[in-house]
Amino acid sequence: MKSLHTPAAVFAAFDDVNLLAHGGLAPLVRLAERCGLAGLVRDKVHLTGAANSAGCAADAKVMSLVAGMLAGADSIDDMDVLRHGAMTRAYGGMRAPSTLGTFLRAFTWGHVRQLQSAIRAFTCRLAGHCNLLPGGDQIVYLDIDSKVKQVYGAAKQGAEHGYTKVRGLHFQIVTASTPIAAPVIVASRLRKGSAGSGKGAASLITEAISAVRAMGATGQLVALARRAGTVVDGRRPPPAHLTDRTPCPPTTRRTLENPPPERPSGNAPRPEPGYPPGKRSQHMIRHYAVDPGSATCSCT
Repeated sequence: MKSLHTPAAVFAAFDDVNLLAHGGLAPLVRLAERCGLAGLVRDKVHLTGAANSAGCAADAKVMSLVAGMLAGADSIDDMDVLRHGAMTRAYGGMRAPSTLGTFLRAFTWGHVRQLQSAIRAFTCRLAGHCNLLPGGDQIVYLDIDSKVKQVYGAAKQGAEHGYTKVRGLHFQIVTASTPIAAPVIVASRLRKGSAGSGKGAASLITEAISAVRAMGATGQLVALARRAGTVVDGRRPPPAHLTDRTPCPPTTRRTLENPPPERPSGNAPRPEPGYPPGKRSQHMIRHYAVDPGSATCSCT
């Protein structure tokens, strides 16, 4: 296949005002509206005193960012995809890429925590409209992990060199899954680049447990803690003897051994904890089985 015209003779442009490139956004935006994402951001995210009015209309800007990412945007410039063709006739309140960039650059660590609080509440509401954790009445796996993401800009708060030897931010997430459900991010934490892998894990686990319970999961919780680069053996019989290669921080152990109080869920027998599907590895770290009925934790 080859072009039949020289670049100077013909060019392609998406400029028809009646064409809608991303019609699939409609049900997703309506679902976000039904779950109250804009209202949650408006109530929880407050960029008071931000320069150039960057904190104004945070709800509209977050909705624009979410819609842009759903449309495939992975940079600020790509957010202009929302203003192509008939998009402005199908959706309102969209913001220009430069406005969204100013909004994001005004965020501090505290503002990120506000946004994370809104997202956790949104995830719980979303679970009421979509069955995010089928099988959550039996067993739920909580997988805690972290990663360093390289960032640029001398003024970016928290950007430091860590164990990867690159300047970035070291984020931490917890995903929840079941044997029949794909992983769902239920808690996240943005940390400075030089933070250790286990720093803040105790409070993050507490947030994850609270979020999973708020989503309606009543089954047994199995938390898998590991270092970066280690994976869980999905073919090993549950739960045998795991190799303890890394010391568990005292705060993390106390949180796992004393999870948030839960309502008694009856005397129904709980299934034996196993391992979620994953790649084979020799670097098993630690296995925690949190029983919601007795609010205790067993460690092997």
